[in-house]
This record gives sequence, C-alpha cells and structure tokens, in this order.
Amino acid sequence: MVRCADNSLYPGIAKDVQKRLLEHNGDNRLGAKYTRARRPVLLVYQQGFASRSEACKFEMKLKAMKKPEKENIIKENNAL
Repeated sequence: MVRCADNSLYPGIAKDVQKRLLEHNGDNRLGAKYTRARRPVLLVYQQGFASRSEACKFEMKLKAMKKPEKENIIKENNAL
C-alpha cells in the first residue's frame, strides 16, 4: 500500500515492489491512473503472499476498508 501526496492510501499488488514504486512515481504510463495525479507516492505497507490469488483477495479486503482501518494496519506493521 502506498501513501499518495494528498495523504490518500492506494493498495495494489506487485511481484517487484521497488519497480512498481518507480512506475507509480515515474513519468511513464505504467503507474496507476489514480497515483499519476497524486505523486509522489511512498510505500507504507507491504506483505508477502504464497500466491497471486491470495494477494488479490487481500487487496480486495483493503479496498473495502475505510481509511482509519487501513491506517491501523500501517500503524501495527510499523510497531513490529
């Protein structure tokens, strides 16, 4: 999950997280349309999964959450 310049949170999945961050912050068209208008983005949470299917399911859960719930996940992760 990345935090955009407008303080919004954007969840996503990627095999190569650093490459995806560069795409979101770069001038190319590979970054998501949502993040293109809200640069720069900063990685605030990441989690590994055994399969792409599991990652997609978790991404859908994140997208359904309200912002305070997402902020709690970030806070808990940073506390570890």
